[in-house]
Amino acid sequence: MPVHDFALRLGRSLLPVALLATLYLYLYPLLHGCAFPTPPHHQPATLRLLALGDPQIEGDTSLPDSSDASFSSIRDFRSHAGDLGFLAAARKTAAGVVTDDIPRLFSGYRKRLDLLGNDYYLAHIYRTLYWWTQPSHVAVLGDLLGSQWIKDDEFEWRSWRFWNRVFRHGHRVEDAITSQPLTEELGADSQWSRRVINVAGNHDVGYAGDIDQGRIARFERNFGPVNWQHVFRLPNATPNDESVDTPELRLVVLNSMNLDAPAKDEVLQKETYDFINDVISRSLPVESRTHFTLLLTHIPLHKRDGVCVDGPFFSYFDNGGGVKEQNHLSQDASKAILEGMFGLSGNEFAPARGLGRNGLIVTGHDHAGCDVYHHHLRGDQWDAVRWESVGNRTADADLPGIREVTLRSMMGEYGGYAGLISIWFDQARGEWQYGVEMCSLGVQHIWWGVHVLDLVIVALFVCGVALRKLAKMRSTHVEQSPAKESKKD
Repeated sequence: MPVHDFALRLGRSLLPVALLATLYLYLYPLLHGCAFPTPPHHQPATLRLLALGDPQIEGDTSLPDSSDASFSSIRDFRSHAGDLGFLAAARKTAAGVVTDDIPRLFSGYRKRLDLLGNDYYLAHIYRTLYWWTQPSHVAVLGDLLGSQWIKDDEFEWRSWRFWNRVFRHGHRVEDAITSQPLTEELGADSQWSRRVINVAGNHDVGYAGDIDQGRIARFERNFGPVNWQHVFRLPNATPNDESVDTPELRLVVLNSMNLDAPAKDEVLQKETYDFINDVISRSLPVESRTHFTLLLTHIPLHKRDGVCVDGPFFSYFDNGGGVKEQNHLSQDASKAILEGMFGLSGNEFAPARGLGRNGLIVTGHDHAGCDVYHHHLRGDQWDAVRWESVGNRTADADLPGIREVTLRSMMGEYGGYAGLISIWFDQARGEWQYGVEMCSLGVQHIWWGVHVLDLVIVALFVCGVALRKLAKMRSTHVEQSPAKESKKD
């Protein structure tokens, strides 16, 4: 069989597989049934948040050391020749090129290709889900970049890739919105769907033991403030009872990286706690059910070991240098959020019987993800249980509690996950309700495999057609040559 026929036949045989794989890749939200939860009357939710966790964009620091020459074995030939002789040095150099230099060179190019592909894999998740689900808001729950220890030029390069590859067409929330608490009608500003709400993570600014003014400044310059709040008022809201407050949804972005001590920069830590106190001071009384607080932060709240994949863990720099690493917030920091920001209390004689404010906590950090219900056992202490064991209701309606959704990472090795969070106001119940769904693309190898298969098929058809034309030209030339010779004779 001619080569061109083989290439075309192979391309035709692979084409149906490639078409199905490509359709899956670009229509996976439809095939997986990914959609924002809808209110009971099937009206679109007032707020639809596309939430993404821990992209962790890597960069040049993960590449082989550029200071190491690509072919160091050749560079060292002269010194080896002086010590070993020409032939021995030649053998040593040849072996070094084959076993060290060439593998290192290919490793560097492979890693560069991997970084490029990872950017577009993450971009595919954002772009496809944005197109399919039409969110009203988008948030990234920390660890936007891969390391807090990178230099400023590397930080700027990864930030450029974040905005120009992964979240292309998105942009940071403007300073005019984040610089002070504002109130606006929910849905009045269509630009919110293209704003990306960014939460600071440990790989962005560091833990309490290494966070400093410089890391905060460069993060805020590229991605927005680490602490800010904004209030969305329900449009055309007409409460039946004049004494009832107008329904409002409060968005709180909190830097949880320095809530625990010891902290390297106590001024920055004080700013975070001052922000929490400001959020509390602006809150309505806990008796109001027309208000909802959506808290977006990075480090999950404390849980006992075994509830999630990550158990409680802390490590510290030497000589009291501060928190070096942590899986959860401490019990005290978690209590400050639950009892302060949300007004939850184990005291049944507290206002609203301690049931606190309505709301939802969304976090990142634990790449495996977790979904829990924090509740207070009267007269005992805070506890957390898996949400699936609770269902779409609290274990006991008389116990104060709140749900915390820790997003599974959108990184390829964790399946490219995203959270779809709907929040709406239930007029009949007179309070806000919400729903949460998860959506997964699959591991990064799917993205790579589909595009490689598509490129192979295109190459087969191009080569097949080109070789067929070439063969036809040769055949025509051979047929014309004898005719010319006969005329000459």
